[in-house]
Amino acid sequence: MFRSEVYTKRRSGLHKLMKSGIGLFIGNTDSPMNYPANPYHFRQDSDFLYYFGLDLQGLTGLMDFDSGKDWIFGNEFDLDDIIWMGPQPSVKELAEKCGVVNTAPLAKLEAVIRDALSKKRKIHFLPPYRAENKISLGKLLENNPCELKAKASAELIKAVISMRSIKEAVEIEEIEKAVAITWEMHVTAMKMCKPGIREQEIFGTIEGIALAHGGGCSFPVILSINGQTLHNHDHSNILQRGRMMVTDAGAETNLHYSADITRTTPVGGKFSQKQKEIYEIVLNANTSAINAARPGISNKDLHLNACKVIAGSLKELGLMKGDTAEAVNAGAHALFMPHGLGHMMGLDVHDMEALGEDYIGYNEKVKRSDQFGLAFLRFALPYQPGHVFTVEPGIYFIPQLIDKWRAEGKFTEFINYSKVEKLKDFGGVRIEDNVLITEKGHKLLGKPIPKTVADIEAVCSK
Repeated sequence: MFRSEVYTKRRSGLHKLMKSGIGLFIGNTDSPMNYPANPYHFRQDSDFLYYFGLDLQGLTGLMDFDSGKDWIFGNEFDLDDIIWMGPQPSVKELAEKCGVVNTAPLAKLEAVIRDALSKKRKIHFLPPYRAENKISLGKLLENNPCELKAKASAELIKAVISMRSIKEAVEIEEIEKAVAITWEMHVTAMKMCKPGIREQEIFGTIEGIALAHGGGCSFPVILSINGQTLHNHDHSNILQRGRMMVTDAGAETNLHYSADITRTTPVGGKFSQKQKEIYEIVLNANTSAINAARPGISNKDLHLNACKVIAGSLKELGLMKGDTAEAVNAGAHALFMPHGLGHMMGLDVHDMEALGEDYIGYNEKVKRSDQFGLAFLRFALPYQPGHVFTVEPGIYFIPQLIDKWRAEGKFTEFINYSKVEKLKDFGGVRIEDNVLITEKGHKLLGKPIPKTVADIEAVCSK
């Protein structure tokens, strides 16, 4: 945990934004994996962590925005718990760690909520995403658990997003720790990227690094020679010379702050000429976007500029044609890059995504596009100091998408399908870094992870 003052200050900030009603933050519980006594690895709810910091099951935080009081509800550990888990702190001792004075058993929470409802007080809660919490919340509020997402408090969602979007110094420090672990993960993957190695061996090794140095991976590792599949969690292939391995992986610190880095490595350690040509385009889009990042410029502008770099360079290779700006405006480039440039990052690797992407990345003035590719942009608003983002352009040759667009005669004025056809077995390239927006510009977070052709080939040769 951070110092108790960090959590006290955060809750104070939320009290000022909300003013009235009750804020209910239900912490996560163990979730059974295949039978009740064998749970998945526990992960606390990120919003509960942000305001209360307690990384234990079965706790609920409550903020009374009228009285200004905060509460922790939880049951004391009994002898059975101690036998299996060892001596445990009391609920009062836990509450003191995050600066909360008031505590009560979980059984008392229902009476508090009932009293508030009887007085027509507003109960603010965030969209629940776990079945256990939906049931608990539904019981407390006497509501159908399946309808609670739609009844979540938009006022609380917006207030939480406004706070969590701007990272504090202690949060930046944690993210940089996560990137440091991720550096070791990716450099290790590069060194292991040799013909005859099974993907699963590399996957297991780098996941072990994340567990050895922190809280494990911030998301399931994406590692495959079939990099044209954006989120490829199949690790069954054996590496073959002439292919490239896309590794999208990040560590999570013990305080659950995330890193998210992608590197693309040639199997055997040497890029072919064609691989190098495509790779350099993505690298140029990545570095150009990072260099342009600053307060005031929007993530949508950065995304579209990266798309123009990609489309213009693919035109030079003969894979695209026509006017580059018109091609990007029409969305023709999305054949090769069908996703957004990046996303916010922090306590969640896709930060605050459970609260709703349109609340995070869009507003009344900036609406989400319905254009293929651009519709997947998770954040379109201007950057502010304290924002942390991924910058992850890519080029992918997805055979099924190529076949579909070609059969439909789509964007024939911009796409040279006869040349694209020859690269259907190419795979994909993605390069991703983590960037902090500062007062005057940006900062690339963490120890730089090799990404130039020369640097990657040098690492692979060791």
